[in-house]
Amino acid sequence: MHAVGSPALTLKPNGDITMRFMIIRKADKDTEAGTMPSTELIAAMMKYNEELVQAGVMLAGEGLQPSTKGARISFAGGKPTVFDGPFAETKELIAGFTMIQVKSKQEAIEWVKRWPALDGNGAVELELRQVFEAEDFGAEFTPELRETEERLRRQSSGA
Repeated sequence: MHAVGSPALTLKPNGDITMRFMIIRKADKDTEAGTMPSTELIAAMMKYNEELVQAGVMLAGEGLQPSTKGARISFAGGKPTVFDGPFAETKELIAGFTMIQVKSKQEAIEWVKRWPALDGNGAVELELRQVFEAEDFGAEFTPELRETEERLRRQSSGA
């Protein structure tokens, strides 16, 4: 088990130790307008995703609809309030994500640097964030909670 705040590591079936990262593609005026990507950009993204898959590092990836089709739910005093989109601060919105599993933050950065230059006409903002692993929660993550978490992962993956 790792101490809280230390990088959590996952043991892959082949024995490699890895970390999970999310590549967050920030929204821009085009993604918020619902402008669909060009055939060239779709092909470039497919090539990038294929490279991730062939390297065995891609876990998931999806594009998101504009915030006009979304909602925010805020809780105050334990009660939810729903706000329908669109949302004003485009730079704070997410247009899509890719989840990867790699050996280090530096390896994750190297993959992000290979993102297709066609995206956003060469002016796209990506954010890289490490995903929490069970070990990051320390003693608060009891054996009972760990078993529940593992059971839920198995059920959600269809295993």
